[in-house]
Amino acid sequence: MRSEQPLSVGRIDYANAWPLFHYATEDVLAPHGAHIVSRIPAQLNRALMNGELAMSAVSSFAYAYHAEQYLLLPDLSVSSEGTVHSILLFLKKPLDEVRNGRIAMTNTSATSVNLLKILMSCYLEGNPSYETMEPDLDRMLEHADAALLIGDTAIQASWRDHGLEVIDLGEMWHRFTGYGMTYAVVAVRKDAASAQQDVIAAVHRAMIDSKNKSLADLSPLVSQACEQLGGTPDYWHHYFRTLKYDFGQRRQEGLRLYFRYAAQLGLLESEPDIAFFNS
Repeated sequence: MRSEQPLSVGRIDYANAWPLFHYATEDVLAPHGAHIVSRIPAQLNRALMNGELAMSAVSSFAYAYHAEQYLLLPDLSVSSEGTVHSILLFLKKPLDEVRNGRIAMTNTSATSVNLLKILMSCYLEGNPSYETMEPDLDRMLEHADAALLIGDTAIQASWRDHGLEVIDLGEMWHRFTGYGMTYAVVAVRKDAASAQQDVIAAVHRAMIDSKNKSLADLSPLVSQACEQLGGTPDYWHHYFRTLKYDFGQRRQEGLRLYFRYAAQLGLLESEPDIAFFNS
């Protein structure tokens, strides 16, 4: 039974999530009783937690932090198996100094900043100090040895002729663990899952369809990226091909390992279960 109130669906406002939503548009979802809210990950994380949204693409860490309230939609994620190209650490000093130095971190996500802390502590055996800031590379590096940027801001900064060393955290995680990394998932509040099951199932089908259509022909996404963000068609074809949007067993194992390290470092109170929505 459909609620009078449209179901609010959060869309990550970064290119890396476009395949999940490119064909799951407002026009497609509205007849099912849903509408889209586009924001950066940190804003979506908060909106889902406080009930402003019924379901959303969110940072994987945000799911873990409130896992008892959420279910995940199967077969949807934003992941990489190695390089991700849009979660980047920009260094103005050698890494050996940065790992015990000062790092400025973007305030736009949760998964990436905690991935950085895991890698610095568990992989590099460092203990840097961290400062959370607006994602502006030049300002971040005024008083820090390195800066973490994510999403479109990270991509555009990577194109600049700044002479900085750039480390891809997806690649570093893969080198450390042998696993890929899942940065975002699609979560639904448990209260909404029971109250609006049919609407959520329809949105899920639309997002799966969007993912499949997008990956079968990247041309529309590539054209949109070139127009909105710059860069070349070759860059964007490679970028979207590098990212993974499934959430199979291997992805889940890698994410569980991330949760395990986060719990060991006290970033999470405990390692959460991964529970799925069943339509």
